[in-house]
Amino acid sequence: MRLKLDENLGATWINGLRDRGHDVDTVSDEGMGGAFDTDMLAAAGDANRALVTLDLDFSNPFRFPPEATAGIVVLRVSDRPGRVELAAVLTRLCAALEVGDPTRQLWVVDARRVRQFEPPT
Repeated sequence: MRLKLDENLGATWINGLRDRGHDVDTVSDEGMGGAFDTDMLAAAGDANRALVTLDLDFSNPFRFPPEATAGIVVLRVSDRPGRVELAAVLTRLCAALEVGDPTRQLWVVDARRVRQFEPPT
């Protein structure tokens, strides 16, 4: 899967996803740190990459309609997540990517589940 990681995700996520065979680049790689949410999502779409982020703003399908994107994956973690929680969310995301594709969808991923919002067709 082609993914673009938001600047709020570090090397553990980059390496963890790449180690599982995903094509990963980051907002920071493109010098887009601090960019507006709309610009980040547009850059991800232009590169045909699903955006992976901790930014809960992206979980609003009315503000960011997923059907117009290469996919939005919002990771839900506690305010101060530890390594165990982050590893569990990463594992859950990777398992979901093995059987599904977030293109044109909004996925909200936590340690226990993946919730998928698919716009009406």
